[in-house]
Formats: sequence, structure tokens, C-alpha cells
Amino acid sequence: MRAVVHDRYGPPSVLRVEEVPVPSPGRGQLLVRVAATSVNLSDWETLRGSPLYSRLGGLRTPARPVLGSDIAGWVQAIGPDVTGFAVGDEVYGDNLALKGGFAEYAVAPAAALAHKPAALSFAEASTIPQAGPIAWQGTATAGPGRQVLVNGAGGGSGSFAIQLAKRAGAHVTAVDNGDKLDFMRSLGADEVLDYRTHDFTRGEPQDLVLDLVARRSVFAYRRALARGGRYLCVGGTTRTLVRVLTIGTALGLLTGRRLGVLMVKPGPEHFAPLAERCVAGEVRIHIDRTFPLDEVPQALAHVGEGRSLGKVVVEVA
Repeated sequence: MRAVVHDRYGPPSVLRVEEVPVPSPGRGQLLVRVAATSVNLSDWETLRGSPLYSRLGGLRTPARPVLGSDIAGWVQAIGPDVTGFAVGDEVYGDNLALKGGFAEYAVAPAAALAHKPAALSFAEASTIPQAGPIAWQGTATAGPGRQVLVNGAGGGSGSFAIQLAKRAGAHVTAVDNGDKLDFMRSLGADEVLDYRTHDFTRGEPQDLVLDLVARRSVFAYRRALARGGRYLCVGGTTRTLVRVLTIGTALGLLTGRRLGVLMVKPGPEHFAPLAERCVAGEVRIHIDRTFPLDEVPQALAHVGEGRSLGKVVVEVA
């Protein structure tokens, strides 16, 4: 099969297309013929090996030669002890542990996959499993009259988070680069800010801040919160995440503001609710661009360099 592989950390130029053996599903696993794989910021981070936590399992060299977590496709083969799936079933899920989506076939735990809603294309379904739970869980406390700010709101998780917070009745401020302001407005954001010209931590205090690109001081984040407010980060530099978990936690207890890292719960039960909203037309899936398998390096760069509006998808089959 054809797969996009890498054997060292670095820029997109370290990737290459190779012919590799088709993997075999083990106990509790499925072999999926991949139709589409969406690109996540986690793919970009694992490609580059930065932040440091992206090297878990492979400190010096990548633990998995093929990236790509969010897969959608057809069940090709079934491993021992798997029930509920048949060959030919259309499935989708977040294969973060094993990756392998930038290839014609990928092995994934059956527990990570769900049957694809018929109303969603493979490309659409592939956008949900990782970004969806981040947005869903990150905006769980949004509600009528609450001030919610999403930092990094123009990408995959952010585009879902804006819509979910608005549907919950919150006043939403969306922050990203200036090229994404109109896009974020189109998703329902009440206010949009270009992070290059506006410091959101010096603006109106927020009841909830969902930070998808955490790189600032915990003291700045505390300043962004109203009393009783909550700051949640997912992604960002290792240094920032450690400081949020340590200094931020203590600082929050002292000031009546909660600062923490969003511990995202993965799996079908956590991405299915958003998929249902998408099928119902309550939440919009925005696919900025699609790339063929040969152009995975360009797809990763488009996301990693902050140029994507919503999700980017690699169409394999």
C-alpha cells in the first residue's frame, strides 16, 4: 500500500511516499481502508517533535512512521474479539494511539471507531473525532449570559467551539490571526480579535476561556478571567501547560478563578454528540481545503502555519 512516512522529526520535507506492507489487525482491532483523514494540530506537532510532549513513546525518533489520527473509511478486515462491525461497514474515529491515517490502510482499535452517519461524507466525518470532543468538552459550561472566549478559534476545534458556545446562548469572542476574522464572524462569533494587534488578556474579563494555542503567562490568563471564571487550555507549549498545572492551579485557588488543562475524553461516546448536531444541521462542518495523499506535506504545513479556516482533509480513496 502507499503511505506517507517519516523516520525523523522535522519540517514537512522529511515526509515521503513509500510502498509499505498492509498492516494486519490484532486482537480488538480493525483494518480500515482509508477514504479520508483530517489534519489536526497534533499531527503537525508530532511531525516536528515539538512541544516535547509530542515525542511520548519516541523521544529521539518517531514512535509511529505514519501520521494521521482522524480516519474515515471502510472495514477491510476484523481482528479477534471484535463484535459490532462487519467487513464493508463505513466507520470513523480518532486513532490517536496508533495513527496511520495518511495511508491507504490503517489498523485501529475497534473501541476507537463508530459507524459513520450516512448523512455525512467520509471527508466530513473525518473532521469530527478529535476536534469535536475538544470543542464539546471545552464549551460544556457555556450558557446564556456567559462571556466565552476561544483563542485559536479559526481552526478545526475552534470553529466547532464557536458554534457550540453560541448555541448554548453565550456571548462569544473569537481570537485568531487577521485573515480569519470574517470566517469566525460567519460562524456566529459576536466579537473577533486579531491576536497580533489585540491582547485578549487585557480586554473584558471572561467567564470561560478555551485556549487552543496556549503560550502566554498564567498571570495574563488569570487577568483574562472574571471572578468565578474558568480558563482551560488544550495544546500549547510544554512550559505553558506545566505552569498552568502548577502555578495556575495555585493562583486560581487564591483568586477565585480556575485555571487548568482540559483533559479531553476521547472515543465514540464523546464525538458522537457533535456528529449528531452536524447531521441535524445545527453545527456546520467547514472544510477549508482537501489534498490528495501525495500532498500530505502541504496539508500539514497549511494547518501548522495557521492558515486553515476550519478543517483540512486528506482524501485517500
